[in-house]
Amino acid sequence: MEGDGVKGLVCQKIMDGNASNGNGVEKTVPSCCLKAMSCLPEEDAKCHSTVVSGWFSEPPHLRSGKRGKAVYFNNPMWPGEAHSLKVEKVLFKDKSDYQEVLVFESATYGKVLVLDGILQLTEKDEFAYQEMIAHLPLCSTPSPKNVLVVGGGDGGVLREISRHSSVEVIDICEIDKMVIDVSKKFFPELAVGFEDPRVQLHIGDAVEFLRKSPEGKYDAIIVDSSDPVGPAQALVEKPFFETLARALKPGGVLCNMAESMWLHTHLIEDMISVCRQTFKNVQYAWSSVPTYPSGVIGFILCSTDGPAVDFKNPINPIEKLDGAMTYKREMKFYNSDMHRAAFALPTFLRREVASLLSSSS
Repeated sequence: MEGDGVKGLVCQKIMDGNASNGNGVEKTVPSCCLKAMSCLPEEDAKCHSTVVSGWFSEPPHLRSGKRGKAVYFNNPMWPGEAHSLKVEKVLFKDKSDYQEVLVFESATYGKVLVLDGILQLTEKDEFAYQEMIAHLPLCSTPSPKNVLVVGGGDGGVLREISRHSSVEVIDICEIDKMVIDVSKKFFPELAVGFEDPRVQLHIGDAVEFLRKSPEGKYDAIIVDSSDPVGPAQALVEKPFFETLARALKPGGVLCNMAESMWLHTHLIEDMISVCRQTFKNVQYAWSSVPTYPSGVIGFILCSTDGPAVDFKNPINPIEKLDGAMTYKREMKFYNSDMHRAAFALPTFLRREVASLLSSSS
């Protein structure tokens, strides 16, 4: 979850506190999406000193107070809570042209990558996210050949895509080269994905890259984006999803990171509503990732007009792909049972989004 961040489905309407639900109806935006501090450069500059007294806290938003005392600001994405890891050693800290990049060795989760104060991955649980965001779409479509990754500069999604022998081209568009360089140095188990000869790396803005891509080029697109506080505001808005749909073949599939059901049901509803305006089939899945806020992360899966896609039942099971289970390392989380289970929604979430999800599939 890094590189091309996403900056707020509702930032554009932050002044009046209202946002559309995708059906033209204005509604009050919850406080956790009134990302005022994240949208103000003078405040944003103060928000990323994240290691204090040997602990990393997300979201910390620390700055100096009176008499040198630390003053903490909760990130508006997660009001009233913080998640902390004990820091053994800071390994890297610098600012790229887009964000602050931090790597540290934690006491319990191995090395940790943080961008602009937001935890992106840890060595201990990264596979839960990487495997699910890659294989949920790729195992739902027969013999994918051309795949695009938006963001994903750590290389973990590339590593997982490489397990699919049918894939011929893996394009990746990552805006921040520093993320790639840092991953290659400190997270070689993920960055191994860049070594696959099918990978074609493009450094730059994903929106511009997609505008120049041929129509109907990709069988699958995976958007491995940050939470809505990063440098790329456009990546959760309707024009971007329309651009993604244009780049997909008929029946092509999209998998997009889609927040936590425990924290951002309203944001999930908005994203699903936007996708329903553009795609034929829209589904929601989720996975457990211990170090993400609330311990879970969601995915929106979409397909374009064309051959029907049944996301809930893998038709291209990775267990039957030659060499897939041992490519670079055995998989640790994803399998066909986990695939099917990912679409089982808790009752409270089902009540909120059932009417928005595609009825067939």
